[in-house]
Amino acid sequence: MKLLLLADPSPLLVEEYLRRGECFIAEVDTVIVGVYVLLPTRPETVELVNIAVHEGQHGKGIGKQLTNHAIETARLQGYKTIEVGTGNSSIGQLALYQKCGFRITGIDRDFFIRHYTEDIYENGIQCVDMIRLSQDL
Repeated sequence: MKLLLLADPSPLLVEEYLRRGECFIAEVDTVIVGVYVLLPTRPETVELVNIAVHEGQHGKGIGKQLTNHAIETARLQGYKTIEVGTGNSSIGQLALYQKCGFRITGIDRDFFIRHYTEDIYENGIQCVDMIRLSQDL
């Protein structure tokens, strides 16, 4: 849960999508260093709703490995599309998803204002809008 809350600060939202989705972990020497959750959203579509890497493991390619694993898992499970959303202030995540083949499909304006009670800041930027990306499998 600590890792999941790094990527999404709302325990209520995390618990809600954990009940409906499938959680995967990455381990190094039996220590969990990364996690992601796949959530079926529509027929033939799944969303990567949370992906997080332990702060001490950043810069080692684990996020890219997890993202690619999520894409391959979705493909093997028969999905036709995988989607992901991230904040407008999540510069590194936006780059990662595009490097892994995702394309921007839309913006959910004021998403983080509507769904979170406290302001979120990353990279000196307020997280206000959800950037939606997807990839055909």
